[in-house]
Amino acid sequence: MTRNDGEFTAPRGPRSAWRVIMLVVVALLGALVVVALMLTLDAASRKRDEALKLQSHSFEVMILVRSLSGTLAQSEASLGRYVISGDKTLGRRFSDQWQVAGQQINRLDEVTDDHQQPLIDSLRQAYDARGKELSLIALSTLYKKNDQALARFYQAGTAPSLARIDRLLNQIITNERALLDVRTGAAMQSVAQSTSVAHALMVFGLSIVLGAIALGWMTIQALGQRAIANAETEAERLRAEELEVAVAHATAELIDKEARLRQVQKMEAIGQLTGGIAHDFNNMLAVVLGGLELARRNVGDAELATRHIDNATEGANRAAALTRRLLAFSREEALKLEALDPGALVAGMSDLLDRTLGDAIVVIAHDESDGWRVHADRYQLENVVLNLAVNARDAMDGRGELTIATKGTTLAAEEIGTCVAGDYVTIAVTDTGCGMPPEVLERVFEPFFTTKPVGTGTGLGLSQIFAFIRQADGEISIVSAPGKGTTVTLYLPRHTGVDALPAPREAEALPAKTAALDILVVEDDPRVLSATMGALAELGHRPIACSDPLAVPTLLDAAAGIDLIVSDVLMPGRTGPEMIAALAPDHGHVAVLFVTGYAGEAGGEAEFGGHHVLRKPFTITALERAIGEAMTASRTAPPAFVAAE
Repeated sequence: MTRNDGEFTAPRGPRSAWRVIMLVVVALLGALVVVALMLTLDAASRKRDEALKLQSHSFEVMILVRSLSGTLAQSEASLGRYVISGDKTLGRRFSDQWQVAGQQINRLDEVTDDHQQPLIDSLRQAYDARGKELSLIALSTLYKKNDQALARFYQAGTAPSLARIDRLLNQIITNERALLDVRTGAAMQSVAQSTSVAHALMVFGLSIVLGAIALGWMTIQALGQRAIANAETEAERLRAEELEVAVAHATAELIDKEARLRQVQKMEAIGQLTGGIAHDFNNMLAVVLGGLELARRNVGDAELATRHIDNATEGANRAAALTRRLLAFSREEALKLEALDPGALVAGMSDLLDRTLGDAIVVIAHDESDGWRVHADRYQLENVVLNLAVNARDAMDGRGELTIATKGTTLAAEEIGTCVAGDYVTIAVTDTGCGMPPEVLERVFEPFFTTKPVGTGTGLGLSQIFAFIRQADGEISIVSAPGKGTTVTLYLPRHTGVDALPAPREAEALPAKTAALDILVVEDDPRVLSATMGALAELGHRPIACSDPLAVPTLLDAAAGIDLIVSDVLMPGRTGPEMIAALAPDHGHVAVLFVTGYAGEAGGEAEFGGHHVLRKPFTITALERAIGEAMTASRTAPPAFVAAE
């Protein structure tokens, strides 16, 4: 058959129609196969996503448990450092971390399934029990009962509550890992079933038409890639578990090594501190004992004996000053600020520096401060200058030239350290000694760090200076090099207030004589009790001894007319403030005077119910004055304590 244009056209017969029908049927079957494959793959994808979501949930639970364990360990480590150092910042850090651990337990309760609920409840109970144990340790540290707190901390390290918490955390992880394995197996089974259905559809399509075969081949390729991806996912999961185990093992080793290192550092610091303190105290005790021995040998010569006794008294006063410095370092006690002329202060220390440094040290003082003043604590500032001078003497091996220069300067913001812009008074102490290398300069302000031989220094001098400068809002700089000496410069803010300079120190006036009193003396140390009784008798009072604070109420009831209670602060069984607070209201008229060697010079009357505090060691004159002040306060103010419930 031809067309008018001469082209040939094939006839359309039944075969062509059948072919078309077959193509249509094949297309329909292919479409059905495609739809079936799409539905199968979509179902498999949904199940996989659900499985991955459940797996992610399990991993979240396990990570949260690990984080909780780490938080608990960090909290107890902070408590340990707080017990050792007494630093209240570490105490607050322990409290904050312990509260974070509680929040993590609440979060763990929210994300875990019901089958974990009994373990979570047990974990919360163990956490509360452990918290009470650690809070008691922190409270003991807060009230300065360091020995008791340290003992309790070591006992807490083996407490059942700690082991119970570790056991519960491990059980939660074990249960979650088992649940994860079950969920992973279910996901893999679902994928396998979907793969089988897809293969059946591909075989059916291949038996119908080449197009279905091609489609099936493409589907096989796609499923093969999915299988590879699932295999890689499984391999990554196994690697993640191995990594988790390795990290846990490394963490445990790190914690153990850190604990050992802390123990070694603590023992080194304690050994260095005690050696230095023993050295200083032995020097002072040598003065005391030598002076008393010479006074005994020359008891017939009143003038010579008095001079030896004065020397012994000076040694004892120096020992008391060392104790005050140690207490100030441990408590960071508040400064007693006043307007000071640093040039006049250094000039007034000339005799003290000459006696301390020796004749082989030439001290040169330059004052270019033009009358600029600072607002600082006189005793602390004198102690800073003296510490720097003693360090300079040691660096010069007891022979050389020491220069102390004071002047005024104006600094820009952060020109020296983190100082603010403004006027500053500088005190520069320069020596001609051996100098320091850079590695020593980096550590000079660390507590207990010293380059002196063991037993000849505590390492507290420069750290105390650094603390003083920080409290005074100042800065400090050190310039030193081996063989070229050292210059330490203090930058103290200039004081421009209108308050007058303090009047020159005058000799203390003797206190007014107090009438004879009936005084109850509460002291657990028999030697201190005997000395106090003797001092009171010397002043004309009628002392009554009591070595047990628990027996005070009975003695007060039996001995009517007690005018004053003189009590130690730290005693076994009950502290002095606790004893006074527990007295019945019937004894509210009795005056109270606390005597302690721990309270130092920080007034601290608020911590003792408003009662007066006398610091040990004290003179008879100081005791007489304190008794007069306590009696005057008791007549003019209501009692500061109430009866215990």
